[in-house]
Amino acid sequence: MAKKKDKKHLTLLGKSETKVPTSPSATILETFENPSARPYWIQFHSADFTSLCPITGQADFAEITIDYVPNERCLETKSLKFYLASFRNEKAFNEKVTNHILDDLVRACAPRKMIIKAEFASRGGIALTVTAMFPDAAE
Repeated sequence: MAKKKDKKHLTLLGKSETKVPTSPSATILETFENPSARPYWIQFHSADFTSLCPITGQADFAEITIDYVPNERCLETKSLKFYLASFRNEKAFNEKVTNHILDDLVRACAPRKMIIKAEFASRGGIALTVTAMFPDAAE
C-alpha cells in the first residue's frame, strides 16, 4: 500500500499538458522512495540545457550530467526535465547555474553523493566545464 501512496504525489508523470516553469525552483523536483537499500549510482544526461548570459542575455548551451547515489529518495525523471528546462530564461554565470542545480537537487532528494558536470559550449573559442560535488570535496 505504501508504494501506491508514494506515487500519488508525482504530479507531472503522465500529464502532457503541463507547462515548463518560468524559473528554476527546487519545488519543481519530485522524488519517489528508493527501491533498494544497496548503494548504487544513477546517471542523468541532458544534451540540450540552456541558460542565459547575465551580461549579454545570449543563450549559453550545455550538456549536463548528473551522477548520484540515492539515499532514501530518488529523483523523478520528468520533474527533473522540467526543472532543467526552467533555466532557459535564467540569467546567471555558468558557475552559479551549476551550483544552483546541485543545491536544489541535494535539497530535493538528500543523496549520499552527487556530482553535477556542466559542459558549456564554446564561446569565442573557449569551452567551459563546471563540476560541483556533494558532499563538498576536500580542498
